[in-house]
Amino acid sequence: MIKSKVKKSVSFVLVGSILFLAYILQYILNIRWNTLYDLQLDENYKRWSGVFVSAFIIFQWALTIIRISKKLRKYALQFTYIHKWIGILSPVFFYLHAMKFGYGYLALLSYIFFINMILGTINLDIIKSTKNWIFQSWMITHVALSFVITFLVLFHIGVVFYYE
Repeated sequence: MIKSKVKKSVSFVLVGSILFLAYILQYILNIRWNTLYDLQLDENYKRWSGVFVSAFIIFQWALTIIRISKKLRKYALQFTYIHKWIGILSPVFFYLHAMKFGYGYLALLSYIFFINMILGTINLDIIKSTKNWIFQSWMITHVALSFVITFLVLFHIGVVFYYE
C-alpha cells in the first residue's frame, strides 16, 4: 500500500511538472500551434474555451463542498484523487484557452493560477510531514489562492462581456 501511494505521488508530480514546464517552454520559446492560436483569436472560441476553464475551476471547488458536507464526506477520499488529477491537467486547459499569460490582471491571474497548480502538485503526499501547522499552512494557502483565482476569473468574465 505504501509503495502504491508513493508511486501515485510521484506520478502526480511527474505529470504535473511536465505539463507545467511544457506550457512555460512554449511561452518562453514562442512555440505556437498555429491552428489553435488562430482559434484563440476567434471571440466565439475564446468564450467557449473560457466556459470550459470556468467549469474546471467550479469542479475543483466541489472538493470543498464534499469535505464540509456530512452526507458527501464519505466520498472525499475518492474525490481528492480526481481533484488532484484534474488539477495537474490544468496547464492543458489553460493552454487550450490561452497560449500567453496576458497583461495586467490577466498576467496576475495566470501567475496565481500556475503557482496554485504547482502548490497542488507538490501536495501533502509529497511533503510527507505529520506536523499540523504545515498541513494548515499548505491548505490555507491553496484555498486562499483558489479564492483569488475565482475572483479574478469572475472579474475577467465581467470585463469580457462588458466590452462585448
